Amino acid sequence: MTDLQTEDKLKYSINTSEKVTSLLDDLYPRPFGTLGKIWIFGLLIFSLLGLYFYLIQLDQGLSITGLSDYTSWGIYVSNFVFFVAISLVGSLISAILKLTGAEWRTPLTRISEIIAVSAIIMAGIVIIIDMGRPDRMLNLIFHPRIQSPIIWDVIVISTYLVLSTLFLYLPLIPDFAIMRDRLKGIPKWQQKLYRVLSINWKNTEAQKKILSKAIRIIAIIIIPIAFGIHTVTSWLFATTFRPGWDSTGVGPYFVAGAFMVGAACVICAMFIFKKIYNYKDHFTEKHFDYMSRLLLMLSLIYLYFNINEYFIPAYKMKGHESEHLHDLFSGNMAPLFWTVQIGGMLIPIIILMFNKGRKPLIAFIVSMVIIVGAWFKRYLIVVPTLSYPLIPTTRVPDSWLHYAPSGPEWMITIGTLTASLLIITLLVRIVPVIPIVETAEDRGLDSQQLFLNTNEHIDALDN
Repeated sequence: MTDLQTEDKLKYSINTSEKVTSLLDDLYPRPFGTLGKIWIFGLLIFSLLGLYFYLIQLDQGLSITGLSDYTSWGIYVSNFVFFVAISLVGSLISAILKLTGAEWRTPLTRISEIIAVSAIIMAGIVIIIDMGRPDRMLNLIFHPRIQSPIIWDVIVISTYLVLSTLFLYLPLIPDFAIMRDRLKGIPKWQQKLYRVLSINWKNTEAQKKILSKAIRIIAIIIIPIAFGIHTVTSWLFATTFRPGWDSTGVGPYFVAGAFMVGAACVICAMFIFKKIYNYKDHFTEKHFDYMSRLLLMLSLIYLYFNINEYFIPAYKMKGHESEHLHDLFSGNMAPLFWTVQIGGMLIPIIILMFNKGRKPLIAFIVSMVIIVGAWFKRYLIVVPTLSYPLIPTTRVPDSWLHYAPSGPEWMITIGTLTASLLIITLLVRIVPVIPIVETAEDRGLDSQQLFLNTNEHIDALDN
């Protein structure tokens, strides 16, 4: 090799090394600053308060809640359905967009997977909270009844939790290896964690082939499981004779709503991380525009299912269905119902139809409104229909016929919501928010370059 060729390769190697270093410095997990520590402290306080009131519930039973023999499901089940809905975002962004070849999805995959894992973990915890007697969970293992949709729900949620965790972890293995080798000055526990989680990754062709195949298999499997988890959850309602639930369209109705709120969560996360980490080059206006268009499409689909869900019973207006709809349209639940339908769905759809409505700040505000509306939408799905019990209501306290969440119920629910945010916050402290290897490849850097120093890179060029 001539001196000129060696010099050119050295310049190329140094230039490549500088690009790699700049990219890694940009994407490495970052320690919490003052605001981050305050945020963690606040989440921890509310999560511990929720735990404190749950311990009181364990001691005193569900009598401290507003639940009764007639309204046996309340805010806990609403919260459960909300978490299950959000958990579908992992399959929406990482699996569906990956299989369709949408290249712009790369910066969004890690965020959506983290949100999905956090949400499905909390969904399982909320159901245990709602049971009142957590030891009764053992009955599902030792005395399962295949006739009951509850056992189906437990199976599909457990399966989705395992797949979502794998779907988050497997693409992280090369990133863990990069941080294992390159990150300096971090605590010993973090170094050891990266060493363990990278499972001796050396970025060989054989390893990359196996990992790529595994990720693709899970991406294919997780899509029907994702559809199944919310469909089976909807069967908990649809297999009853209660007004508002007795419908064959509840499954698609739930799935459409889940994808909508999941997309809104990703937009909110994009905006927050863009501001906190200054990820302007990763979360561009194009990403907000594309995600907002996706959110608009999903919102229109959900609007269709909402119209279908209420139009047919309203046309027939029979029995308890009539009373249920009167309660929603013009009764006690009307203010919340119309606020959710108009403020949480129609107005966001109108805003997202315009280009200015898909700009980062506006899209973030609209997405926050959709998320809040989606939570109250689940409350409207669960609670109002229980006002029409299927057993006689004579000689019972009047309070049993009306449900309102108690203070402890609210605190436990808030505790679960803050705990999910705490899980997300802690995860982004130790894992890169944006995939390192995929981002490097999108920018024309061979992933092998991320694992080499300058001298090794020159040797690689010679070979």
